[in-house]
Amino acid sequence: MKSVVVGEKTFYPSKILCVGRNYVEHIRELGNEVPENMVVFNKPNSSIATDLYSFLDEPLHYEAEICFIVRDKQLYAVGFGLDLTKRGLQSTLKAKGLPWERAKAFNHSAKFSRFVPLGDMDINELEVELFINSMRMQLGSTKQMLYKPDVILSELNTYTHLEDGDIVMTGTPQGVGEIVAGDRFLGRIKHQGKAVIEVEWLAI
Repeated sequence: MKSVVVGEKTFYPSKILCVGRNYVEHIRELGNEVPENMVVFNKPNSSIATDLYSFLDEPLHYEAEICFIVRDKQLYAVGFGLDLTKRGLQSTLKAKGLPWERAKAFNHSAKFSRFVPLGDMDINELEVELFINSMRMQLGSTKQMLYKPDVILSELNTYTHLEDGDIVMTGTPQGVGEIVAGDRFLGRIKHQGKAVIEVEWLAI
């Protein structure tokens, strides 16, 4: 089982629950419709990546997200994550009306920073920020989400059992794009404007 780090503790997620189409501007940039209900898909533990790949069978696209670790069925810790997507394959599958897990749930399709306990952080005052080669590409906050983190948690609990260590990915703001080998990624999670997590990765 692959793991993630929260403070000095190690967690082994049984699954990663991903919310899609949670920012209106991102929905528009991909030409999708605003969903009537929350869109959720899963990634397995095997999707957790150690390296940031730019190509696996086809070019990969990045999507920066605010992510949470679950503990005792509550959102316990926050981290920065990248949901990696085979956009070409996803478009083909969607056009045929087929499930698109093959474009989202493949090996190495989720890259995470360390996580920090939420403590007394206001969950509605979190932001995600992504720079590539020193240029800011994405910026979004929980305030912009169609489904806020507490609503996401409540909805997930209606149909699945959340294990300690499970990861919730809350969707991506506009600005997604293709990863290029050699690109330097800088991701931040901010609380009330102050960085609480900062992580750097080099795409290969």
